[in-house]
Amino acid sequence: MEFQCIKECSQCCIEREYYPSKKFGKIGVLILPEEKERIEKLAVRKKLKIKILPRIGISHSKDEMPTEILAFQLMGIEESGNTCPFLDKESGNKSPHGGFPCKIYKERPLACSTYPLIESNPMTLDKKCKFCQEYGNADENLIGEIESLLKIKSRMNTNAKKVWRYATGIGEKEDRPTIQKGWFLE
Repeated sequence: MEFQCIKECSQCCIEREYYPSKKFGKIGVLILPEEKERIEKLAVRKKLKIKILPRIGISHSKDEMPTEILAFQLMGIEESGNTCPFLDKESGNKSPHGGFPCKIYKERPLACSTYPLIESNPMTLDKKCKFCQEYGNADENLIGEIESLLKIKSRMNTNAKKVWRYATGIGEKEDRPTIQKGWFLE
């Protein structure tokens, strides 16, 4: 079956999840270092306030904080961490499938171009995607998603001895006592 967005769905741009656990807070959209400045300039041009935090860092020793950041994350605009700042919920416009449109669709982050693909071998789709829930699987029309995911994976390869994950400190109000902020060695 060919993948396509479900009518009037914008769920992947709205809901953020705790990853890898609640302790780390909600994650944002993965932004590669080479995308960060471009995304910041797009926000300025669109007159939007955005928050980009580190996501994955590396170091050569557990005694030193990350010396290089492999990935950043674009956080949602709500206090809970939800809703991409580039999702156009105010204009009344709709995307071709009837959901809310992306203000930067043609210039969106590479990670957005991979969705709903979360693994390429074996091909794994996000079970939270409404299309995947309704139809179970897609085996057509995922070439662009696969190419995007492979580009991201190639940039995540490292010989560094230590990999760090950044806890965002962002999440639902009732979860805040559990959520931490800052770098954690994996």
